[in-house]
Amino acid sequence: MALRSPSPKRSMSLEDIAAKAGVSRSTVSRVINNDGYVSERTRQRVMAIVDQVGFAPNPAARALVTRRTRIIGLVIPQAPIVLFDDAYYFPSLLQGISRVTSERDYALALWLGGAEEDEDRFYRQVICTRLVDGVILASAACDDCLIEHFLGTGTPFVLVERPGQYADRINFVTIDNIQASRQVIQHLIALGRRRIGLITGNLANTDAQDRLAGYRETLEEAGIGVDENLIAIGTFSYQSGYDGMRALIEQRVDAVFAANDITARGALQALHEAGLHVPGDVAVVGFDDLPTATQVMPPLTTVRQPIEDKGAQAATILLDLIEHGDSTPCHVMLPTALIVRESCGGAALVRPAP
Repeated sequence: MALRSPSPKRSMSLEDIAAKAGVSRSTVSRVINNDGYVSERTRQRVMAIVDQVGFAPNPAARALVTRRTRIIGLVIPQAPIVLFDDAYYFPSLLQGISRVTSERDYALALWLGGAEEDEDRFYRQVICTRLVDGVILASAACDDCLIEHFLGTGTPFVLVERPGQYADRINFVTIDNIQASRQVIQHLIALGRRRIGLITGNLANTDAQDRLAGYRETLEEAGIGVDENLIAIGTFSYQSGYDGMRALIEQRVDAVFAANDITARGALQALHEAGLHVPGDVAVVGFDDLPTATQVMPPLTTVRQPIEDKGAQAATILLDLIEHGDSTPCHVMLPTALIVRESCGGAALVRPAP
């Protein structure tokens, strides 16, 4: 006598859950998809059964019903080789974003690209096909063309920096880079430094533009004036810090403000090779307060910004926009603080920005 294999256990359907809960299939659907009004008592009864049977909705079916994928796109318009030169900033930003998306049951998809064709491909393959519910644009060189794509399609998005234009139409999270830069230069002037150099970041980036603006404003207000020979154009990279510092050594600077801590590390290396003492000969200040700021010699004076919180705030704004559809642009400016260490010769302290 042939033995029959037991029939595989059938997974629970919406109809099965509806029958157990004594409600309609549409009510179960509204509860699971959090779409439409259901009384709290009914919601709790349905969710208790969902948890009991371990029901997991089919993502494709749910997307058809809700017209949402529950996927968020994180776009970093940087080539991977540039992105991973920084082992802290973008990972910290990503950690803040993923913490919020996980708490609210969204998946996160990452796109990298440093060329115009990468942006065009992202627009065609992702935005036009609605593969994501919204986008966080975490840019180090934000292209207005990509922003125009988002505005044109009505795609919910949040920018993690100050936009160059369309500010009245864009949700963004940023810091006051101008004020942070002013605080750095004022501190160096108070220490008696007068030939203060700057190694900029990528000037296609508004963060770099604002740090340059704060540098210029403060020197002019102090009556020192701006010497264009003391401004080295960089790219937020170690190499641009090294190359920029070598050029500034020829200009006999007594201090340098680097666009970020990675740039400052390159500057410190160039000064070391030139036989110059930090801070005795040249004071050095960075930006970001990465973990490496306390690992270099001497420990680096820098500006601390809340990187992980920037990511969390951007994700919260985006998910609220997707779920509630608030059309009023949200602008968040987070605080910074000057962290004084040995590289500029001042006593160690933390000075919040005014």
